[in-house]
Amino acid sequence: MTNLSPMLKESYFKTSTALLERVFLQNQSTIETLAPLMAKSVASGGVIHTFGSGHSEIIAREMVGRAGGLVCVSAILDTTGGFIENLPGYGKALAARYDRNHALKTGEFIIVISNSGKNCSPIEIAEYAKEKGLTVIALTSMTMTQQVTTTNASGQKLYEVADYTLDNCGFMGDVTVELPDRDQSGGPTSTLAGAMLINLLQMEVLEHLVKNGDATPLLRSQNTEGAMEANIELARSYKGRLSKPL
Repeated sequence: MTNLSPMLKESYFKTSTALLERVFLQNQSTIETLAPLMAKSVASGGVIHTFGSGHSEIIAREMVGRAGGLVCVSAILDTTGGFIENLPGYGKALAARYDRNHALKTGEFIIVISNSGKNCSPIEIAEYAKEKGLTVIALTSMTMTQQVTTTNASGQKLYEVADYTLDNCGFMGDVTVELPDRDQSGGPTSTLAGAMLINLLQMEVLEHLVKNGDATPLLRSQNTEGAMEANIELARSYKGRLSKPL
């Protein structure tokens, strides 16, 4: 039997690294537009909110309670893991409950992640946040979302609701590598591209905070001396607003 794994692995590596370069270049203008606005919100005590349904929740959690990341990030979490993401009204109910517990405030920002951009929950949460006066950032695959049909009653997809869109540059079906002699493909990229985009945006926000002489409320790794105490102190001004308590 021929061992195909090195060939597939190499193909995935080359495709993924090229895709990350494209992600950086294609989203640079949007990130540079967003960052000063978000930095202003952070400097005034604002919180950055995130949501991702199903596998996209991994990206939403990437910014939350993260060593080397901003303390002022909080995630709307779906305890069903996306199982009922297409149940009409569920996303709105999730957002409303989160709003009661942690507050979605006018002038703040929310990043809503959905690779397809077609499912009810992410779109409903984006709609709810817009009604509350937040700026909505979609993180999606523009290639995929333009080829699928929305399940949301409004007929809109996530990027059509959002104020800004970050494109993970992914392929249809979130696959990159065709298996030889089989009608199958593998090699997803949405998670690595999404994590890259989230952190590129965060780095640009930090750059503007530094330029403006504002505080940079960064969490430290709790595995380093004195970090836990420092992180708890840092989070005091966000009491009740963060999904991951410190």
